Amino acid sequence: MKFNPDADLDTSGVEDTRGSGGGGGGLLPGGMGIPVGGGVGGLVLLVVILLLTGGIPGVGGGSEEPTVRNTAAGNLDTCKKGSQVGSNPDCRFVAYQNSIENFWAAELPRRGKKYTKSVLWVFENQVNTACGPATSAVGPFYCPPDKRVYLDIGFFKTLQTDLDARGGPFAEAYVVAHEYGHHIQNLYGILDRIKSREGPTSDSVRSELQADCLAGIWTNHATTVPDRSGKTLISELSEDDISRGLDAAAAVGDDRIQQKTQGQVNPESFSHGTAEQRMRWFKTGMDSGDMTACDTWGAQTL
Repeated sequence: MKFNPDADLDTSGVEDTRGSGGGGGGLLPGGMGIPVGGGVGGLVLLVVILLLTGGIPGVGGGSEEPTVRNTAAGNLDTCKKGSQVGSNPDCRFVAYQNSIENFWAAELPRRGKKYTKSVLWVFENQVNTACGPATSAVGPFYCPPDKRVYLDIGFFKTLQTDLDARGGPFAEAYVVAHEYGHHIQNLYGILDRIKSREGPTSDSVRSELQADCLAGIWTNHATTVPDRSGKTLISELSEDDISRGLDAAAAVGDDRIQQKTQGQVNPESFSHGTAEQRMRWFKTGMDSGDMTACDTWGAQTL
């Protein structure tokens, strides 16, 4: 994955609060009273419960625009050019956010839908959200009421060490794009449709697979999305990049996680879809580049 060194990075859509402390902890997004366990075992268990989730869809109004306050605690506010990714690798997260949001900010109006911005909120250890307090153990998530994507960058190490993903920049970009897929769903009111949360054909699974497909749509267009001045943000995606993205999608399949953590697979407790389904729907979006291909709700076979 190569970034255009001449691209202008816009930090207004990224809030970096690492090192600034913060309150809360002990609850998963959406106010679910699930205590956070300690150590790797507790982390993996929580990942099983809520990995790459959209929080608790449909909770709260979420009508206000997120307030962005760049702080001195983090270092992403210094990311101004694509060339800085070399000296400050964390700047790649600004490039991911810019590319993903710029794509949807242009695509939705083209389809007659207003786009509302979503802030990528980078934190460490714990964070307070409109969905409730959360810790790093829950993995990346989207909170519908405040329309923010929350991410502890340390998650990507866990993705490799605990879930056996190959990792790499595009695997990271896939995760961020998946969460922004939930934002698109929220803008269309799709998250409000989620009633059943477990089972192989549950609403939750359909929602997660659709978010994978929407991530694939961005992938299809990623090397053509411009910055504010018209310069491409991402200059190249290789076959290896795509392979790593698909590998990350498979690593977070319900069946893969359950087999690894429980030694058996129980489809009736699925909430995100199997490894095969997640790869397939991501690839469906990537191959088509068209939102109409992502109708997981009407699909007879997931």
